[in-house]
Amino acid sequence: MPEHVADEIDEYALELTFVGNPAEGIDAAHVFLAKRDDLEGLLTSLRQDIAADGQIWISWPTMASKIETDITEEVIREIGEPLGLIDTKACKVDDHWSGIKLVIRKELR
Repeated sequence: MPEHVADEIDEYALELTFVGNPAEGIDAAHVFLAKRDDLEGLLTSLRQDIAADGQIWISWPTMASKIETDITEEVIREIGEPLGLIDTKACKVDDHWSGIKLVIRKELR
């Protein structure tokens, strides 16, 4: 997570816990990735760990960031849908990162 994004979250006094390996039932995860291979592995793992009503935010570099990436919204959907995840929101995190929110399909909760 870029430092300025963490700083902005702190301004809202949200309680964040940064973990390397989340426990089952986490409410939310927000990850910043640039490589599809990393996304595939992490999303598969998070799908098992997220609470039934939880959410996963995936952020990837924008073209303006000049960070090499093979992730797009379509790639995130392509990986998430077979796992039972659907996107519900998309946003611009900042000038260098985009984000998409994934949740577990209602019929799978």
